[in-house]
Amino acid sequence: MTRSRLRATLVVLTAAGLCAGLAACGRGAEGGGPAGGTGAARIAIVTRDFTNPYWAALRDGAVAEGKTQGVIVEVQAGSSETDSTGENAKISTLAGQQYKCFGVVPVNSTNVITPLVPVAQKGIPILNLDTQIDPGASAQAGVSYASFIGSDNLAAGKQAAEALMAKMGGTGKVALLQGIAGEQNGINRQQGFTEASAGKLDIVATQPADYDQAKAQTVTDAILKAHPDITGIFAANDTMGLGAAQSVRNAGLAGKVSIISVDGITAALDAVKAGTLTGTISQYPYAEGQMAVQACLKLIKGEQVPNRVVAPTQLIDSTNVDKAIASFPQPFTPFDNPVAAK
Repeated sequence: MTRSRLRATLVVLTAAGLCAGLAACGRGAEGGGPAGGTGAARIAIVTRDFTNPYWAALRDGAVAEGKTQGVIVEVQAGSSETDSTGENAKISTLAGQQYKCFGVVPVNSTNVITPLVPVAQKGIPILNLDTQIDPGASAQAGVSYASFIGSDNLAAGKQAAEALMAKMGGTGKVALLQGIAGEQNGINRQQGFTEASAGKLDIVATQPADYDQAKAQTVTDAILKAHPDITGIFAANDTMGLGAAQSVRNAGLAGKVSIISVDGITAALDAVKAGTLTGTISQYPYAEGQMAVQACLKLIKGEQVPNRVVAPTQLIDSTNVDKAIASFPQPFTPFDNPVAAK
């Protein structure tokens, strides 16, 4: 081997050794971001059930924002809307890994507190997403939350009541389809609805359907038999609203019973366009997932985020459904986002 070729070979080997030692030649830190910055961040988010399009949209928004920001975002969920055991197992597993921020949507107000204790003990910031976790029980366990990011469900219930009253001429008999027993979002939506409709609408039936479409159809079948004169239904989420709509069609009451639900999933927007669902209060979980990642990145960098970040809501009905579909999964009107990068 000539001296010039020997020198060239040594240069290549030295450069390769430096790259291996630094583990960052041409790639930045883990997650694709800049070395030493938030590119090394790993964010864990645990929600309920990906078969529910709402939680799938929250996942998609978080993952998309992670790619935009160049960070790793892991989103996991239980196997059903009520699978608190499965959700807790996911949190416990992730708590033992190297994540720098957690976002959690509980099944109920207390189920996630115990598996979050190890996360809190490490000083890792935790975001309470979408559904309120009991602050008193959390404090007793030593768990605190850097922020709550979610919609104003009281306001969503009030919007639904106002929309249903407008459709019903301000009076009439209605039925309410509740979500999971003890779940705060459903409680708040029902409270908002009943407060706004008090003295105007006659609520003749209030039944749980566990945020499940098939259960909602069965429950609505029974309600329509017991109260054939109702002219309105409020469902605490879209999957129940779609189940109620199918029941109304099967009973030959299409066009006679107005239905308002909450969430703004694709199937609900399509049903509004088709006229089988009167309206939906869209809550934009995709944007909520994006905001969760944005808030985590601020917290990881040691920046402050508001104690409460309100995600946008919008009544979608026949007057604006085309705009909603065209803009989906993003809101079609501007909204304040205090955790977005400036």
